[in-house]
Amino acid sequence: MNFRQRLASAAPSRETVVTVGVFDGVHQGHRHLLRQVVELAGDQYIPTVVTFSNRPITVLRPGTEPSYLTSLDQRVDLIKQQGIEVVVCLDFTLKLSKVIAADFAKLLTDSLKMKGLVLGPDSALGKDRQGDLAFMKQQGEQSGFWATSVEPLEIEGKPVKSRRIREAVASGNMAVCPELLGRNHHLDGVVVLGDQRGRTLGFPTANLEVDPQILLPGDGIYATWAIIDGKRHQAATSIGIRPTFELSERLVEVYVMDFSGDLYGKTVGVEFIKKVRDQEKFDGLDALIKQINQDVDDRRQALAESAEHDQPRQDQL
Repeated sequence: MNFRQRLASAAPSRETVVTVGVFDGVHQGHRHLLRQVVELAGDQYIPTVVTFSNRPITVLRPGTEPSYLTSLDQRVDLIKQQGIEVVVCLDFTLKLSKVIAADFAKLLTDSLKMKGLVLGPDSALGKDRQGDLAFMKQQGEQSGFWATSVEPLEIEGKPVKSRRIREAVASGNMAVCPELLGRNHHLDGVVVLGDQRGRTLGFPTANLEVDPQILLPGDGIYATWAIIDGKRHQAATSIGIRPTFELSERLVEVYVMDFSGDLYGKTVGVEFIKKVRDQEKFDGLDALIKQINQDVDDRRQALAESAEHDQPRQDQL
């Protein structure tokens, strides 16, 4: 289904107020924008989001590696939690990138019955970003819709942007996530068979197969929560190549504390609280086991502190 067909298939029951964007992470800045859409829609219009399954830069700059804070399904769920009633997902393609702003606005009015358009900070629609606020206001006068924009949300004097959060996550700085994302950083993976080396050390780990397009935190050892069948468990998560064993494959391994059960084939969520330490190469297994025991104690303390200050929210599950 191409983008025209997908927009037409949305077929809202009444007129809409629309915003357009990738919304990777659905962070606090996005939520600020989405709240405005819901408020402006009121009871008369349907608050609507048009989002893209992929970041436009991956099409406009071929060879750019995709890197996402959330999967598309997670993104749609988080958007709807903000009160958005209709979410239309488009694949951003080379053909779509060549649609001029006036034609894109017509698509929105014809397919989505758009009566209002809300642009995010620095947002512009259409080929070569022609459709800035002034242009879309002009189009609206001709086509029967109004256009407005929202000011950027700033935290600690800087705009909240997905790139800012991706850089923090990639460096292992989990502390900024609750404030910028509105929740802890979270990823999901399917438990697959590993080399079972952790089991031989007395710390059996679940090896997660994660969508390669999802951004992993920087290499290191983290205090985390594991979400299994909807329940949260204290956990410790290692990301990296396990230098003690001289491996080259980057792995995500989760040690779920005080848990026994078969996890193979299950989808496990991991919620990152704090980076405990960098990965290290140890001289032998005894030194490694001693450090793991210390890590577990440190993680229990970190998670206990987290539980005191941050009760789990529905959007983290």
